[in-house]
Amino acid sequence: MLHKKFLNRFSLSQVILSSVVLYLLLAAYFVIFQGASYFHLVLPVILNIIAFNDNAQTKHTIRKNYPIVGRLRYLFESIRPEIRQYFIEGELDGKPFNRRERSIVYQRAKNEKQTVSFGMQDDPNRIGYEWASHSIYPKKVNITDFRTTIGSKECLQPYSASIYNISAMSYGALSKKAITSLNEGAKLGGFAHNTGEGGISEYHRSGGDLIWQIGTGYFGCRDENGFFSEALFAERSSYPEVKMIELKLSQGAKPGHGGLLPAEKNTPEIAKIRSIVPFTTVHSPSSHSAFSNATELVYFIQKLRKLSLGKPVGFKICIGRRDEFKDIINAMVTTGIYPDFITVDGAEGGTGAAPLEFIDYMGMALSDALVFVNRTLIQNNIRQEIKLLASGKIISAFDIAKAMALGADACYSARGMMFALGCIQALQCDSGHCPVGIATQDEQLYKAMDITDKRVRVANFHKNTMKAFGEFISACGYENASEIDPKIFHKRVEHGLNKSFAEMYFSDIIKKPANPVI
Repeated sequence: MLHKKFLNRFSLSQVILSSVVLYLLLAAYFVIFQGASYFHLVLPVILNIIAFNDNAQTKHTIRKNYPIVGRLRYLFESIRPEIRQYFIEGELDGKPFNRRERSIVYQRAKNEKQTVSFGMQDDPNRIGYEWASHSIYPKKVNITDFRTTIGSKECLQPYSASIYNISAMSYGALSKKAITSLNEGAKLGGFAHNTGEGGISEYHRSGGDLIWQIGTGYFGCRDENGFFSEALFAERSSYPEVKMIELKLSQGAKPGHGGLLPAEKNTPEIAKIRSIVPFTTVHSPSSHSAFSNATELVYFIQKLRKLSLGKPVGFKICIGRRDEFKDIINAMVTTGIYPDFITVDGAEGGTGAAPLEFIDYMGMALSDALVFVNRTLIQNNIRQEIKLLASGKIISAFDIAKAMALGADACYSARGMMFALGCIQALQCDSGHCPVGIATQDEQLYKAMDITDKRVRVANFHKNTMKAFGEFISACGYENASEIDPKIFHKRVEHGLNKSFAEMYFSDIIKKPANPVI
């Protein structure tokens, strides 16, 4: 009761201020009268300055009410992610990727032990659990380099792509050493590297195959007014390492959202890569200026294919309004112009920075989007003309096989490849202070990256994931990726009830056998 009466008469801030002043007076007494070192005055003086500053400021109520002590809140809040990741989260906790998912990438990238012991940690009885049916007659798969050929009948330079490639990440979002490591890793492993919409930098041209992504800013192929430049596109699409061109319509993590390159980040190097004026603020609009409807889109795709001398051209899309995608399909059927591929980006895809509303509440999840796109192409009898690429949290052999069961011919991974580089999921991509030097332009942070080591890790991750993929599909009774069937993948939809992907998504379009087995 006594302490309550005391606090009723004096606020806690007054108590704290009085305490630090008393501490200062005691220190001064011992220095002046007892011969103590003046060093003993340093701490009480600093504490007094902090305390009176906290009490005088008006922006933070908690610091005013609790001088000095209130600052601990901000300290603990700043280290909360690290405390949670290192001491609290379990194997299946952690977002966007849990510890087990991150660990398998690290292990495969480093060529370390890639097994787990004692048993599964997931709950096979939870609603939403997904699994695959194995066969008692597993096949022997000798392939470790799974590939698919991308290129329709209009394509003059079809590309034999790995079924697992590096997803779009621009130089500027990633450091020069990160981009170089990814590209050299792609060269070592024989897979492709998507440039991201920021253009083709010299760091992308380190020997690996490229998929040149073109966004609404037309970086690398734009004129002085920001419009698409046929001449620049023809020049850069002729680079021998550019194997495909991907037109970005929308991105899973922030569909329908433009971008802004601040003047201070628009260095002469960036300006040269993106064909813009240095030290100027450059906007990436939310929509393309080269076309405004579905018909104009397919004709633009045809133009890109001709200007690139027949290289595969496709577009990337996060499904939002279904009617708009159907309009694009109708335009393809009407004109007879087909893209060589469509990249389906799920809402769970990653980004360096985006508003919360776009990351969490915009766009269709990858599984639903893949099914919708695949079904729409099948229903319009044009599935054979177009290859489907999938992107969005695909890092394991199961993820790849699942995407292929839903319709994908090949897959992308961005964050998986970042983990291979050494990303620790610090969630600092938008701060410019990535602690491992990947998502930053701070030389003091990225100079520690050893390209000769990181490129090997990227190649190892791809190689070991493809090996795991071969083992996985062989256990399911398949010899190659094209045989994967949605009927062997299952999902627990309610307690006591599992449904196969074939039943859930394709029951009305899967042909029944002419002579059923009796």
